Amino acid sequence: MKDSFDMYAEKYDTWFMKNKNVLYSELKLVAHFLKNAGDILSVGCGSGLFEMLLKKEFNISVKYGIEPSKSMAEIAEKRGMIVKIETAEEGDFGENQYDTILFNGTTSYLKDLQKAFNKAYKALRKNGRIVVIDVPKESSYAMLYSLAKVLGTWDHPMLEGIQPRDPYPIEFVKAATWRTTAEKTMLLQKEGFSDFAFAQTLTKHPVYSDNELEEPVEGFDCGDYVAICAYKK
Repeated sequence: MKDSFDMYAEKYDTWFMKNKNVLYSELKLVAHFLKNAGDILSVGCGSGLFEMLLKKEFNISVKYGIEPSKSMAEIAEKRGMIVKIETAEEGDFGENQYDTILFNGTTSYLKDLQKAFNKAYKALRKNGRIVVIDVPKESSYAMLYSLAKVLGTWDHPMLEGIQPRDPYPIEFVKAATWRTTAEKTMLLQKEGFSDFAFAQTLTKHPVYSDNELEEPVEGFDCGDYVAICAYKK
């Protein structure tokens, strides 16, 4: 996974710039659970694109990040973040250090998600929150991505007419393993998180999801991008 993001770091931002309604629909979902979020750590911050836009559009400051890709981390640092170049599973989150820990689009690229959630729990202060946002395995996007991953390409007759105009780069699709919302919730509960809340966006079929900007809605039953928020008591 690290190699994919090192090799195609610029391709990541380029894809989002081509799909701005998808980008800003996701951005609004991220911002939804980050009101009065205090000190925030972004796990798998990538290029810092979302963090930069959160500051610009919502005045939400995400100063600290963890990112295994050196190429991605360098871009994030140019955007003003302080980034540790390490994996979520093996990195040092610290203890009782943050009010909010954000996993935005990260969990699909982690092999040991339980270990990452354990580190997050320890790193949060009392009453701190974790915000986990990703494409759930049960969504139409994940099913489409899974098919593309099996085929190894977007250029296949089986995908004709059912994929977005500018699909997510196949290099990143191949590196991902999607998890259901129920599985992520179970792992968070196992660590001791409670007071769960859910929100979602990208509720249209992937072919049409970039046609218009969407506001977040409560729940997790129809969105291709789902946020889970829970607290450490």
